[in-house]
Amino acid sequence: MNYFELFALSTSYEIDKTSLKSKYLELQRAVHPDNYANGTERERLLAVQKAAQINDGFETLKNIDSRVQHLLALSGIELAHETQTLKDPLFLMQQMELRETLEDIPHAGDPEQALIEFQEQIKSFIDDINVKFSTLFNDGSQAALQTAAEEVRKLKFMLKLAHEAISLEEQIFDY
Repeated sequence: MNYFELFALSTSYEIDKTSLKSKYLELQRAVHPDNYANGTERERLLAVQKAAQINDGFETLKNIDSRVQHLLALSGIELAHETQTLKDPLFLMQQMELRETLEDIPHAGDPEQALIEFQEQIKSFIDDINVKFSTLFNDGSQAALQTAAEEVRKLKFMLKLAHEAISLEEQIFDY
């Protein structure tokens, strides 16, 4: 299923999240199971299935990591259930260093400032990966798409670190 088509969006890395949300609400209203309460069993089942499909599509497109995986899947590169690992030793070394930095934040002289700097660094890495992915995806060649897949693998690492930094922030500052 092409979720971009479902939501009448261009198949692109960049999406208008306001349009996505608006189309999501419109589609959900149209197929809401309550609209088919007096329908046949088949109509009710189809409405539930369509509503679930719309929910899946919305969740896929609104999150950058699942959106880029969907874009690649539409181009024939499936990452969702792969077991392939990154082969970039410099990136992997960088990951180890970032993990050590994250672990050291609670013991820093100013943990709040250390966390802010760490989060800014991760955001910068994510922004760089997003730019690379967009350029590679727009190229469209098979080689560029394979390289884009590598960028998505890197993005997953960085998004996980960003999430762990948020968890650490909650622990440090008892949110």
